[in-house]
Amino acid sequence: MTVPVQTSPARPSAAPPRFTVAVVGAGAAGLAAALALARDGVETALVGRHAPVADGRTVALLDGSVRFLTVLGAWAEIAPHASPLAELQIVDDTGSLFRPPPARFSAAEIGLDAFGWNVESARLVETLRRQARTTPGLTLFEADSAGMRLEQDAAVLDLEDGRSLAAQLVVGADGGRSPLRAASALRTREWSYPQAALTTLLAHERPHRDISTEFHARNGPFTLVPLPGGHRSSLVWVTAEPAAKRLSGLDDRDLAAAVEHQARSMLGAMRIDGPRGLVPMRGLSVERPVADRLALIGEAAHVFPPIGAQGLNLGLRD
Repeated sequence: MTVPVQTSPARPSAAPPRFTVAVVGAGAAGLAAALALARDGVETALVGRHAPVADGRTVALLDGSVRFLTVLGAWAEIAPHASPLAELQIVDDTGSLFRPPPARFSAAEIGLDAFGWNVESARLVETLRRQARTTPGLTLFEADSAGMRLEQDAAVLDLEDGRSLAAQLVVGADGGRSPLRAASALRTREWSYPQAALTTLLAHERPHRDISTEFHARNGPFTLVPLPGGHRSSLVWVTAEPAAKRLSGLDDRDLAAAVEHQARSMLGAMRIDGPRGLVPMRGLSVERPVADRLALIGEAAHVFPPIGAQGLNLGLRD
């Protein structure tokens, strides 16, 4: 059964439809913000194309994010596809002469069921999109923003499909290269590292037992994070940029062999079991996340490298 999407038709000659808040960006942070606003009775528009997520990335949702998604009514659908991170294991793989033994931390030691829950980014976003399409008070404009202009009592968003809409406040959730942020002239600080992160999904012979393992190597961390079923994990392999590009160009069989070797065959034979991505190691922060009728959230406000489960958890906190 196809669920009708709440949309507004193009109005070439009429005044644009007006909303209290317009959220620009249909990723996880933008979707969650729009759902939260609509849930609290705020007349909200969500602007952005619902493009597929296909870079083999996952997100380890921490407790605060899970509680937020629970309040939004989304966690019940996400939970069966999320794997608990019951233990964290750190392995010194620097090749130093004197290396400490592996360290393991259990969530139970601090009274938690898990440090977080790992879920495929595509699964999370698709779940939030389905909910957005049926949420009262939330109107979807499935087109990218072409720019924002200020009028006396509102901000007007022009869309790439020719439509426009007005809102008292625009929430910029349009990503790390945010056009809204750039047009606002907000001051940013940016930095980068001579590394990149290879991301993908893996199937493996041995069970992970809900243990997330991070190898600390000289060129960066190599992390295997559990996924549901016991025999699937996500990979974030941070290494020097030329090496990351070389690994990204391997066929599935050779990449799986390289991952198994780097993991010391801890999980047995490996098989690539999803799309892959190559993520630059860069960071960004804004001096202040607000301008006239604009508030930035998510990667529009702060960008972190894909390690330590910082990025989306901070975006949901925004």
